[in-house]
Amino acid sequence: MPAINRIAEFEDEMTRWRRDLHAHPETAFEEVRTADLVAGLLEGFGLEVHRGLARTGVVGTLRAGSGQRAIGLRADMDALHIHEKNEFAHRSVNDGRMHACGHDGYTAMLLGAARYLAETRNFDGTIHFICQPAEENEGGGRVMIEDGLFERFPCESVYGMHNEPSLSVGRFAVREGPFLAAFDVFEIRVKGVGTHAAMPELGVDPIVAAAQIVTALQTIAAQETSPLKAAVVSVTQIHGGDTWNVIPEEVVLRGTCRWFDREVRDALEPAMTRVAEAIAAAHRCTIAMRYERRYPATVNAPSETVFAAGVAEALVGAGNVDRQYQPDMGSADFAFMLEHKPGCYILIGNGPEEGGCLLHNPHYDFNDEILALGASYWARLAESALPRG
Repeated sequence: MPAINRIAEFEDEMTRWRRDLHAHPETAFEEVRTADLVAGLLEGFGLEVHRGLARTGVVGTLRAGSGQRAIGLRADMDALHIHEKNEFAHRSVNDGRMHACGHDGYTAMLLGAARYLAETRNFDGTIHFICQPAEENEGGGRVMIEDGLFERFPCESVYGMHNEPSLSVGRFAVREGPFLAAFDVFEIRVKGVGTHAAMPELGVDPIVAAAQIVTALQTIAAQETSPLKAAVVSVTQIHGGDTWNVIPEEVVLRGTCRWFDREVRDALEPAMTRVAEAIAAAHRCTIAMRYERRYPATVNAPSETVFAAGVAEALVGAGNVDRQYQPDMGSADFAFMLEHKPGCYILIGNGPEEGGCLLHNPHYDFNDEILALGASYWARLAESALPRG
């Protein structure tokens, strides 16, 4: 693996950090133990450590030379509400919580880079190591910005990273412009009249209406959105009924919408409301619609993307960096930071998806083989962005 020699020397320590984080997952804005571990290590490396942004966020600041330029390197720290099904020694001890997306790995890699850069100081300027809470669903990046992240820690650019199981180990992928989709959530409450299941004529069945709404919502992306503009409407939850022989009064549908183009987003909510209301009315039901605009699209800045790709190529070779990776309908709240500062979000190969490596999977585990490479990417990026002399 083409990692910096010094970082490779303490790879075992990075693995211990990563597995400790994996064993003790904490979800949005509850990353107290995680923040304590991160802050303690950063302080031990000699960084200035600041806490409290977005409640559990940690920012470590490292300075060298006399340069006035500054960059931000960001990793997310939170876990997911998933029951882990792995059986290895570092499986989650917090039932119902799991690091199933690699945030334990990103944090460990950023800590490794901080240790190396604190030792070598081979840069001129300031590096802010941004350890962010609540990436999953709750927008911790947005909250850090609202709490004054870039006012307190000015950066001319900011960089993030995510693992990709479909990419082989030793490869990177990136793309200029829209890279990850935006993420919205919706809830549709379909209200009818409850009754005995043996006498449906005495009530108004919201289950039948809800079932047709689920199917009809798919026509919005298929028939009301240009095929040249991506949109995904996914119903991910259906809740209704309590027992076998009762038609319930209400059914709740929840899900997500993904898009790149703001015009598509602006059209989705009214179209979904129109479809749901029409179908509900046809079945004598009513609806209550709630639509929340969560994460914007992740858009990589042109020059910062070229720069980040060049750093990756210097590590693994041009043939192992895909600069035209297909945009992904997944989302990341790093998008909020890219709305305020130019920067780049890059993917690092985590290995094949077989064996449960798929993201947000109860069998997922971050590949420790790439820890040194990821930390080396961060270190070389900082040294190249803030060169001495």
